[in-house]
Amino acid sequence: MAKTPLAPPLSSSRLALVALLSATSVFFLWKSRRRLRVLLSPYSSMNPPKPSPRGKIIYASATGTSRSLAGRLSDCLRSHGLAFDLVDPRHYEPEDLPKEALVLIVASTWEEGRPPPDAQFLARWLAESAADFRVGSLLLAKCRFAVFGVGSKSYGDSFNAAAKDFSKWMRALGASEMAPVWEGDVDSGDVDEVFELWSRRIVALLKGEDSKKESGHSGSTVESVGFDESDEEVEEEVLEPVVVDMEDIAGKAPSRRSSVALANGWENGVRDMVTPVIRVNLEKQGYKIIGSHSGVKLCRWTKSQLRGRGGCYKHSFYGIESHRCMEATPSLACANKCVFCWRHHTNPVGKSWRWKMDNPLEIVDVAIDEHTKMIKQMKGVPGVKPERLSEGLSPRHCALSLVGEPIMYPEINTLVDELHRRHISTFLVTNAQFPDRIKMLKPITQLYVSVDAATKDSLKAIDRPLFGDFWERFLDSLKALRDKEQRTVYRLTLVKGWNAEDVEAYANLLGIGKPGLVEIKGVTYCGSSATSKLTMDNVPWHSDVKAFSEALAMKSHGEYEVACEHAHSCCVLLAKVDKFKIKGEWYTWIDYERFHELVASGKSFKTEDYMAPTPSWAVYGAEEGGFDPDQSRYRKERRHGAASLQT
Repeated sequence: MAKTPLAPPLSSSRLALVALLSATSVFFLWKSRRRLRVLLSPYSSMNPPKPSPRGKIIYASATGTSRSLAGRLSDCLRSHGLAFDLVDPRHYEPEDLPKEALVLIVASTWEEGRPPPDAQFLARWLAESAADFRVGSLLLAKCRFAVFGVGSKSYGDSFNAAAKDFSKWMRALGASEMAPVWEGDVDSGDVDEVFELWSRRIVALLKGEDSKKESGHSGSTVESVGFDESDEEVEEEVLEPVVVDMEDIAGKAPSRRSSVALANGWENGVRDMVTPVIRVNLEKQGYKIIGSHSGVKLCRWTKSQLRGRGGCYKHSFYGIESHRCMEATPSLACANKCVFCWRHHTNPVGKSWRWKMDNPLEIVDVAIDEHTKMIKQMKGVPGVKPERLSEGLSPRHCALSLVGEPIMYPEINTLVDELHRRHISTFLVTNAQFPDRIKMLKPITQLYVSVDAATKDSLKAIDRPLFGDFWERFLDSLKALRDKEQRTVYRLTLVKGWNAEDVEAYANLLGIGKPGLVEIKGVTYCGSSATSKLTMDNVPWHSDVKAFSEALAMKSHGEYEVACEHAHSCCVLLAKVDKFKIKGEWYTWIDYERFHELVASGKSFKTEDYMAPTPSWAVYGAEEGGFDPDQSRYRKERRHGAASLQT
């Protein structure tokens, strides 16, 4: 049987058409590959590379010199087909830096080695981020940068200090420096010439025309500045080392340069809680140290609400005005070494008060003074609302939860009384190791106990307490909380793989302390260190926190319900139904004026006496997710590689 042909034979005209189409296809394929090779080659002169995303030229100018030089650099780059935006730091959002691929900084040095006023907010943001373990060293990993300094050698050691600082901070946050800092000296009169050489160098590096290792300019007015680890040391006289209690410095051995200062931490046989080594570590992280054992720090949520960008979860849950909230502590010491400690144990530890003790009224005075100074520094920062800045100068709330264990301070009641006398509300957090101190504590606005785990073994693993009877102390602290008539809270910090699976055990703890409220929050990633091996994998998503909260509410058999949420902080609030739900509406907010009236009366009062209705946007399940609609939302991406989550 004859086989059927697969296709009819092609005519000569069809053969010609097929040949033409094949030739055309081959031509376009060759053309496409050739175009691809040209685009991928940085050295091609026939078809220059496609422009990269627009870079930024940020100038820090006091008299206009750096601004003028930055403008010249912009024109130079544009003439070479390189797209850059000229940026005034007064109108730049530092939190956008992780999105930048290229940043060029032209920085003048102002008084005492600082950048000019217009750039000081950017400088503070970089400095605090570089010193903050929560931020991490990969925040700017996608960014390349270079810095040119404008200064005067007549100022000696502070010559171009601002430019060097910008370089140091950028590198500490993971940015890649294309060329070491170049320095122009206005006294020599050749800044223009030096800047021209630097500009050419930058163009060459950006266009890939020079692959030689940067060696700097050899002229007398330009130096190549590398990173010197000695910049991070405390400049003190070098003496022989002295014996130091390692518990006091949380495992950080003193350098020889700090020995004399450590020795001077003693007075009449009583030592300072904050030794010079600890002071340096904490001040680098943005703390203002008060006296010998207290501290205050400007919370990022305070800055956020000053700029109309929303408050923290305490604003959503309780009506706290974040821009009028002061974060402080009268005791930087703690009795735990938690694996998620924000400070990586740069603060001291101890089981009892064995240090010098400062006057509580002086602590309050200095704390408010330092806080208002930090608020004033926000003047002129992009987006800051003048009316909120004015309000922020008069704090109305104090979160005694900054770091350490505030309830350890022997005069805590006097300190709280002084805050209340000034009509400042008090939120105090204790780590549940001092039950007797909880019992003797006078009424405060809201009292927290940290419930970091639900079983003895997991609490030991997570909190790493100093006390041998830590579990008994923990349970006794919960019982002491139960006897308080004012607002009480369990604070749960969920750590995936550590304590986020013990729902039943947590439900059992609710029956011991009978808290009015339960805050459930995802852990904040603080970076890995010798004392903490947590990674971003241990950080739960908001959906994880919600699922845990709903399960815990269910286990309470109707005693607690999910009341509020703040998605930005991965935080959810459970509330006791018989206290905080009235006719189907939540009353988790606080009537602060009423609270102060009750305190001033000297009479006993209860939680129900100073409650206020919760706004609809803060209620669990609301479309706003706990974000105040009167604020302008500024979204940031959660990036696992850069440890960008903060509270």
